[in-house]
Amino acid sequence: MKRVHFRAFAKVNYALDVLGLRGDGYHEVRTVLQSVSLADEVEIEVGDGGFGLRVEPDGARLGPPEENTAYRAWRLLRELTGDELPVRVRLRKGIPAGAGLGGGSADAAAVLVGLNRLFGLGLGAEDLRELGARVGADVPFCVSGGTALGEGAGELLTPLPPPPEHHLVLTKPSASAATARIYRAYDDESSAGSANYAKAVVAALRSGSLPALAAAVGNDLAPVTARIVPEVAALERKLLENGALGASMSGSGTAVYGIFDDPDAAWSAARKSGVAFSGVYGPVSCGVEDL
Repeated sequence: MKRVHFRAFAKVNYALDVLGLRGDGYHEVRTVLQSVSLADEVEIEVGDGGFGLRVEPDGARLGPPEENTAYRAWRLLRELTGDELPVRVRLRKGIPAGAGLGGGSADAAAVLVGLNRLFGLGLGAEDLRELGARVGADVPFCVSGGTALGEGAGELLTPLPPPPEHHLVLTKPSASAATARIYRAYDDESSAGSANYAKAVVAALRSGSLPALAAAVGNDLAPVTARIVPEVAALERKLLENGALGASMSGSGTAVYGIFDDPDAAWSAARKSGVAFSGVYGPVSCGVEDL
């Protein structure tokens, strides 16, 4: 095998509870994660040496090459195996950066899965998740995908029942907010503790009720991000005004999603969002899919 080609799916947080700052600098969280059909394409082929990266479209924001999650995943596997693992990686970005939708984590997960397959490393899913946690807290989830409760820094996963069928309108304002900045602001501003959204979301998933799920979604970080990027709160209001059963922010933002049971209403709300990035997607049951 010389080449693999994947669809690497984004995620949303149906719930995000921030439980406190840990000694290692991460925050203890309780979160309900869901893979969604918005995706990057990741193509990996055996190269002549080292790590080559091409990103499409031109100008996609990925930061310095040495900080790219795809590169960090490759470097981690190279150090673990002691092999060169020469590859060329092409990322076709569909997931917006700085959105809280896990684009970088999805790319890293696809690289871990792809290198394991290309070079016959023999690593199981649990091995890949453990390695992924060293790249980022959402990478273990993006390896497996579906629906899960995440604890610890988000890397300790418990599978959950899939949600009832629904349509997600994903929107993102032009402004982004750095994750580290949002968590620092949360630590400085929040004294009341978590709203504990995850408990109600888990109960709703187990009941199979879409209205219960939509009513339960929430994110402790949303008020903080909305003070920095006011469009976050405005988008949530607009989605609810245009028929969403429930709406919340994903991750540390700035993407906002609305839950709809009617596809026509979902597409109408997406068109009325007034932001550059807006679309209708659905839940999916995996994190990385062959193309």
